[in-house]
Formats: sequence, C-alpha cells, structure tokens
Amino acid sequence: MAERGVPTVTLPSGEEIPALGQGTWGMAEDPRRRDDEIAALRAGVDAGLTLIDTAEVYADGGAEELIREALGDRREEIFLVSKVSSQHAGVTGTADACARSLERLGTDRIDLYLLHQRGDAPLPETVEAFTSLITQGLIRHWGVSNFDVPEVVELAAIPGGTAVETDQIPYNLTRRGAEWDLLPRCRAAGLPVMAYSPLERGRMLGHPVLARVARRHDATPGQVGLAWLLGQDGVCTVTKASSPEHVRENRAAAALTLTEEDLAELDRAFPAPDGPRPLELL
Repeated sequence: MAERGVPTVTLPSGEEIPALGQGTWGMAEDPRRRDDEIAALRAGVDAGLTLIDTAEVYADGGAEELIREALGDRREEIFLVSKVSSQHAGVTGTADACARSLERLGTDRIDLYLLHQRGDAPLPETVEAFTSLITQGLIRHWGVSNFDVPEVVELAAIPGGTAVETDQIPYNLTRRGAEWDLLPRCRAAGLPVMAYSPLERGRMLGHPVLARVARRHDATPGQVGLAWLLGQDGVCTVTKASSPEHVRENRAAAALTLTEEDLAELDRAFPAPDGPRPLELL
C-alpha cells in the first residue's frame, strides 16, 4: 500500500483533527513495557498520528504522565485529548480534575476535554465547568464520551450544550448499533464521533472474513478494521499500539481503500443493526 496522508475530520468549531489517532487505554500499567510505549507514541507522532487520547483514570493518571515523558518536548505537534471522570464532573470537581491532568501532562492546556461518562453530577454543571475552563484558556474544546441518543438530546437542550465537539463511543465492525440512530443524529448536527476500541481490543482480528479481505490487499486484519472505520462519514478513531512496529501497521491503514466487494462482504459478516440498540459500553 502506498503511503498517503492521514485523513482528517472537522470539528463543529471548524478545526481539523486527524481521523486516526493514538489511544493510551492500558498503557503505563507495566513498567517493563514503558520504554516500548514511549517509543510507540513518538513513532506515531513521527508518522502523523498526532491526536493523542488519554484520561485521568487510565492507570490512575499514569497514562497522562507517560504522555508527558514521551511527548513533553513535542507538545506543539500534538492534539491532546483527556477526560474527566464522572465522579469529578461537578463544577469544582471538573476544575480540580483538569488542574491535576494538566500537571501530570506537563502542559498549560488540553485541546479537547471530555466528560468520560454520564454520572450523578448534573450535566449543566459539567457544561458550566467546561465553559469556564475554555474562558481561562485551560482547555480549547470540550466533548463527551459514551453518550447515547437520550444523553445527546439532553445535552443539546442545556445552555451552552451545543458547543460540544465530539462524542467518543465504542464503535467497530462488531459494535454497529450506533448506526441506527446515534450516528445519524450526530451527523445531522455536524458532530463527529470518535470511535474507541476500533478493533474490539483485538478480539475481532481472528475473524475469517477479515483475514480474507486482508489477503486481497496484502494487508492485516487490523488494517482492514481501521480502514473500514476511516471510511465512515464523520468518524475518527483512536487505537493503542505498544510498539513502533504496531504503530506503523496502524498508520498504513490510512492507505487502504476497501472496494465495494470488500464492504459488501464485511456487511454480510458484520451486519448493520436492524433496529435501535442501546450503546454497548466496554
């Protein structure tokens, strides 16, 4: 596959971000892997995978510290995403959590700050906190994660809620329920979806149809799964790689164009939903 540029998606604010980024869920949990993880993050940025996704709960803040160690000297090259947990989502709690994340990340601002999941904190308080953080210059944009249709509808009715920039959800060939109603609603609102666990944490890679499609393109099953997501309108994705070699494999998915035959075969093996389904969380 010939190299091509990393595709982009456009946020409602007009800013373009890479459609393929690097996730850190599961990183910084084993000191023996730390050097490889740092090398992977740096190799990804070298390859144009400059969207970096993390959260305060990943390795109890350790993933944010890993990013600082790996990319602290390359802050201006990356679009940095982090998340506040539902337990900290009140006005004061969000501000305090953001301050802790900024310290761990070693930066003065987060490019996109997400509410990790809906919790007990009133949603208007979280939106108020995000708006204040933007005014202070501590975050540039905000969004949500794991919001299904009812939460997206509720958010749109809150003062300031239409400033949301993305909904990060689990979405891949084996989890297509969002295509029935959530994705169409987000597309109609111009709201990109950021897919996490695009390869179902590796569990889908042994599927024979993925292998067959991959062989036709001299690709890997993982590249096929990522290429399918990159072909969806208004969708970007983040995926973890723990070695530079794995990063380069993921990056090459941007050069893979699936044919109509491929897409039809994948649809038969991984059918689209035939009715509404609740969002399946991991």
